Amino acid sequence: MKNTLSLSPLSLAVYGLLANMLSSLSGHAVAQTSTALDTIVVSGSRSETKLSETPVSIGSVSRSQWDADKPKSVGEIINRIPGVHWNDLGNEQHSMAIRQPISTNAVYQYLEDGIPIRPLGVFNHNALNENNMNGSGGVEVVKGAASSLYGSNAVGGAVNFLTQRASRTPTGYVGIRHDNTDGFTRVDSGASNTWGDLGLRFSHYSSQRDTNNWQQYSGGKKDSFTLRGDYTLNDKSWLRASLVHTNLDSDTPGSLFENDFRANPGKSINTFTWRKDKTTRANLAWEGETTQGGLTTVTLFARNNDHGQLPNYTIKNCGAPTDPSKRCAASSTKPATYLPNGFVVGTINNNHVESLGVDVKHEQKLDWLRARLVTGVYIDRSQNDYVSDNLKVVRDVPTGRYTSYTLNSVANPSGVRNYGAGIANDAAFAQLEFSPSEQFRLVAGGRYDSIRYDFKNNLTPDANYGAANEVRSFAKFSPKLGATYALSPTSSLYSNLSMGFTPPEVSQLYGKTAIPDLNSATYDNVEVGWRALLASGIRLDSALYQLNGKDTIVSYTSEIGDSYNKNAGNTRSRGLELSLNQDLREWDWRVGATWAEHTFVSYRVSDKVGAIEDYSGKDMPQAPNHTITAQVGWKFTPSSRVALGLVKQGSYWMNNANTLRYAGHTLLNLTASHKLADGWEVWGQVRNLTDKLYSDNASSSYKSGAYTPNTQNTYAAGAPRSVMLGLTKSFGQR
Repeated sequence: MKNTLSLSPLSLAVYGLLANMLSSLSGHAVAQTSTALDTIVVSGSRSETKLSETPVSIGSVSRSQWDADKPKSVGEIINRIPGVHWNDLGNEQHSMAIRQPISTNAVYQYLEDGIPIRPLGVFNHNALNENNMNGSGGVEVVKGAASSLYGSNAVGGAVNFLTQRASRTPTGYVGIRHDNTDGFTRVDSGASNTWGDLGLRFSHYSSQRDTNNWQQYSGGKKDSFTLRGDYTLNDKSWLRASLVHTNLDSDTPGSLFENDFRANPGKSINTFTWRKDKTTRANLAWEGETTQGGLTTVTLFARNNDHGQLPNYTIKNCGAPTDPSKRCAASSTKPATYLPNGFVVGTINNNHVESLGVDVKHEQKLDWLRARLVTGVYIDRSQNDYVSDNLKVVRDVPTGRYTSYTLNSVANPSGVRNYGAGIANDAAFAQLEFSPSEQFRLVAGGRYDSIRYDFKNNLTPDANYGAANEVRSFAKFSPKLGATYALSPTSSLYSNLSMGFTPPEVSQLYGKTAIPDLNSATYDNVEVGWRALLASGIRLDSALYQLNGKDTIVSYTSEIGDSYNKNAGNTRSRGLELSLNQDLREWDWRVGATWAEHTFVSYRVSDKVGAIEDYSGKDMPQAPNHTITAQVGWKFTPSSRVALGLVKQGSYWMNNANTLRYAGHTLLNLTASHKLADGWEVWGQVRNLTDKLYSDNASSSYKSGAYTPNTQNTYAAGAPRSVMLGLTKSFGQR
């Protein structure tokens, strides 16, 4: 790899200072007995491995940790991990930032028990709302390029939720929580037991957000259940099966312009936009000792997903015919004709996916090499059907609200779509891990992915109704090389070189009138890290990284409500991630911090009228320069705990031109809990303790010329101070 890791002097100074401060403590930790570096993780090698022998930055959150914190969303779980930022867009909708700017781009792989929850080519930034939090036993996040194990899209990272296995004895759980400010109520329940060789666990999650809350038009509900079974066939083989179903029905209030965000952050200009996600996943895995020192796992999986929406982000005003930059659509007979001035349009669509596949993995110990070889194949066959229609939208001019709509396919046909895409993804991977000495471990691996899209347009292809039928293929080999070195029983270093890639998505290729000329984006990742158990049980995990992208696919916004995808040239993301935590008898604390720079090394793009825009050397937008999460907990009785948490997001540019900046924000959260007799627990939370006005997502379409913030700047308003109360009852050991 040609590029080398380099950080700003400030980042290097911070890392050096921490190393000097903490190295003096690490010698005293050698004699302690600890499992800090012997934590078992599976996502870094697709097989159970000690964290100390995993040459990749990986963070995990156990079930007991999130049970203690009572998270409201998936984001509050994974945001504990440095370098991970789940961005709240309301009702479990979200974008993501893991070694990348905050975006909706297909640069992450979301998994459950190591199997992607969506097929390649049908990524959605909201996909983690298809997870049942109550059915998960933990989560692991591999940060950085992980395509050598997980294939396409595992560029910024891979997020792997692990379903919770059955308990050995009868257990049960029920809990309710309510937030009056948010109008949010959630009920969790579950039961588990093992009868001889068979163990079963059922977990249910149900939530509802009333429309009468601080934010207009933001109601929604979600129901989800997970059923997992484990069966011991004999002393050398086992079966595991899981079934997950989620039904989400959500209003989507959308973002606000500058004036409303400052003066009325609870306002919504939308009154009918929505999102409905109905997803079902089924996995059946057989695991057995097939060779001496060898373990084979065969997983059959199926998906059936429906994702329907009337999205707020496609509603826009069409400009006057004399303004070519505001062109909204052409008519079918006169391509140069523009829709009338003031005309407002939108879309309605449904995206359906059905999948069948198999994942085969074999782990073989090679004692003569002090090594282990992990190999496997992955075969996924999916059908992605998509339909959409255009809308004519009625706008109330005095309030700016969109109040109603009618179908508009005849007057504005250019966005009508009806197509299907068969998706074939075949892959083979291998990873060899061996130890030349007791302290040193090397890891080398790679994966070859072949992707084919078989596109069929169910309409007559033309300038309005999309492209002609075609078959398009992509292929990539993604290598990896890493090493760990044990400085002592409680301190280790690691380094990692890896590659990631992401081909164009089905919607990126076929969602518009013409097929854009898009290439697969590739990323070279280099990182070094240090893990240690220091004096007094302080645990340290740190990483320096650089991720260089080529042909990065970005969503280029020509104006609000109008965007398209382009290969942006070369990008560079680099940063420092740091985690410190300690558990004492009465006190516990943790700090997770990230300092990062995300840059367009080269980015030249032409707008709709042919003008060249050059953002080379600019910082990428929506890329906070630092993010810090921290918490201090106090167990003031053996059964009572109170914790104060902090979330600090640094400033970032709102536009490519780097002329408008969001200042960032700092939020405080308070949690208190008390365990009563007989498995009862009562708890409460105050979020945004200081009632801070902030935005979960800030962007601007401003480039040059006249600056009109109330038509160019958009914000997703964050929730004001809210109070949540909860009551839980546990039966047996969960």
